[in-house]
Order: sequence, then C-alpha cells, then structure tokens
Amino acid sequence: MKKLVIPILLMLALTISACGTANSGTQYISIATASSGGTYYPIGVGIGNLWSETIDGLKATGQSSAGSVENVDLLRKNEADLAILQGLIGAQAYEGTGIFEDNSYKDLRSMAVLWPNVEHFVLMNNRVKTGTIEDIAGDSFSVGPQASGTEQSTLVIMQGIELTKEDITPEYLGYDDTISAMRDGRLSGGSLPAGTPVSAIMDMYASKVNASVLEVTDAQLDQINSLSNAWVRYVIPADTYPGESEEIHTIAQPNFIALSKEMDEDLVYELTKTMFENLEKVHEIHNSAKDVSLETALAGLPAPLHIGAYRYFEEQGVEIPEEIIPVEVKESQSE
Repeated sequence: MKKLVIPILLMLALTISACGTANSGTQYISIATASSGGTYYPIGVGIGNLWSETIDGLKATGQSSAGSVENVDLLRKNEADLAILQGLIGAQAYEGTGIFEDNSYKDLRSMAVLWPNVEHFVLMNNRVKTGTIEDIAGDSFSVGPQASGTEQSTLVIMQGIELTKEDITPEYLGYDDTISAMRDGRLSGGSLPAGTPVSAIMDMYASKVNASVLEVTDAQLDQINSLSNAWVRYVIPADTYPGESEEIHTIAQPNFIALSKEMDEDLVYELTKTMFENLEKVHEIHNSAKDVSLETALAGLPAPLHIGAYRYFEEQGVEIPEEIIPVEVKESQSE
C-alpha cells in the first residue's frame, strides 16, 4: 500500500508544481465597477478583457460592487486595483467632503475620464405632474444601493431642489431590481445614473412599464451645482430608448478610472497606453464607451493623475491642467 501511495503523492506534487510554474508569470488586477444592470459593470469588464488580450502576462477582471462609494473603500483597503468612480464621489473622497468629510483619501489618483454619467430619474406616469425631477416628492423612490455613488449623487440632487429622504419613501435597490419593483407595482420610481442607453431602462421601455425619465430644468441644474459643481446639461437623443421619440433634457457628470498612487508606474502607463491606442475596440464594448477619447480624457478629473498615466498623456502632447499634475511631478519641478 505504501508503494502505491508514494507514486501518487509524487505525481500530485509534480502537477501542483507545473500549475504554479504556468501561472507564475501572470499578474492579476481587478477593476471595481457597480451592479450588473448599469453601465459601470459591462464597461469595466470590457476594458479588463481588452487589457488581458493585449498585454502579455496580465489578467484583468471586472468585479461587481455597490458602486462608487464602496469602490473608494475597496481601493483604500487594496481589495481592488482600479475602480470606476463618479466625478462627484471622486472629488468628495479626495477632498474629504460630503460623505467623506474628515475621511479624505489623498492617495486617490486618476487615470482618465471614460464617459458622462447621465442622470435618469424614472417615475411611473400616473405619478408625473410637471415632468421634472421635483415630481418624486411624496412617492416611494429608490435612491440606489446603500453606500453607492448612485445614493450619494441622488441625495445631492435632491438637496439641490430642496428635497430630503423625509419627502419620499426611500428604497435602496439596484437598477434591475428598481425596474422590477416598478413593474410589480411595489415602487413609484428610482434613480439610475449611467451611460446611455441604460440596460435596465431599455428593459423598462421595452417591457411597457408605464413610466418615463424625468427632465431637469436649467433652474434646477443651477440649484444642484450651487451645492457641488459637478454636473453639466445633457440631452438624451430621441429614440435612444424604445418608443421614446422625444429628446430628454437631463444632466450628467464624468465617470473616470481611479486607482491608488501606490500602483506600479510602468503598469499604469501600459494600461493607459493600451486603452487609448485601441479605441476602436473600446468603442465596441458599450454605446457609452464611444465617448472615450484622448481629447476628453482629462476633462473634469477630480483627483491628480497617476504618474504612469501622466507620463502617457505628456508623451501624447495632451495639455494637462495644473490641478491634476501629480504631486510628485510638482515636487520634482520645484527642486
């Protein structure tokens, strides 16, 4: 019996050793996104696949999460290597304001702007009065998963138009669950910010849920930006969603790739270069990914560039705003 056991153990050891050798040259990185019903997840997964297919020895995977707020925590705890964040949440985290008051994350760095995060406040048509976001008052309304960027941006928007959670019956649902609850008559509406088209809202229209995307007036935009100057006017083109033949006038803020300043400079340089030198493939990932471009890569970034990304943009001759030049570059220039 002992003679039989020894060869088996030897074969097992050789197998484990061979597997370890095969995988020893692979570097794994993760990209925190959001729930699968929005835009962060498919774009994060798609960019990860591009990096994995293009950069030798790298395996990049997208991971679902509760969204921007949790993503900051994942970066801070080294439980994610990169993350997609809303501009508002990135600014609050770096500056130590809003939900991150007295808890700033000064090691937060930016890689590049991806696409505009378009606000979609949806509401059952029998609850619509003015057709604008003020109509959510008095209704059951999902503000997004707890500790998500959706929740935080929704609350800032509500505060801007002088509404609080006391003015609604708040729920904390993901995008698909929000639409499902509306379809079942358990919820009046919800906030689903994402790049257009949002898959959950495509489903809302296609499955004939009797609801609409609410508009944001110029006055409401000014009120919201008086609290946090993060949004711009955004018009959703007619026919973006099934059966919606009119433009929808809403607002948007930038989404960007974030990471820690501790991430390896050469790796970040390679990731940035690979993404922008393969824009045709990036644009095939999702309709919203078509907005990714070198011309808009730095527009509205709320935290300094990572030194690796800075190196790439400088090589490309991109004008880099003073406020996002890496601290270490500024220090070296002053010596």
